[in-house]
Amino acid sequence: MSQARGLVLPKFFNYYESPLKLVETAEGGVAAWRLSKDTGGWNPANNLIDRVLFVGGDEVNQISREEFVQLTEHERGRYLRGEGAVFALYETVRAIEETLGRERRYPTLEEQALIRGVRRRTFVMFEEQLQQAGDPGADPTIATAAS
Repeated sequence: MSQARGLVLPKFFNYYESPLKLVETAEGGVAAWRLSKDTGGWNPANNLIDRVLFVGGDEVNQISREEFVQLTEHERGRYLRGEGAVFALYETVRAIEETLGRERRYPTLEEQALIRGVRRRTFVMFEEQLQQAGDPGADPTIATAAS
């Protein structure tokens, strides 16, 4: 954790059902990044910093690091399709969720733990791929600190 402008960063938000994070910049300022549901990468969202910190509202909630990881991967698994290990793991979670829906039941503790663990793993894998592609908002270490 670091402090920028008196804020303890990073901070994580659910902004209108979309993951948003505030992080410290190299210059000691604050940057906001919002998940792109089209690419799974991060779009600059500095225009939302004041809104999430000072205005809020019913559709803006600060969440924990773990909740951020889970929400990000829920959204990526829901909106993205592709090939490779990450997408195979998204399919695994989707299959579990579809089974729960068909059986009209809540997940067992074991199923909940499996889903959380898979999402934590896919977060790291996806973020590492984004970093390699040069996405400045990517940070796989968020999930490793979330455990």
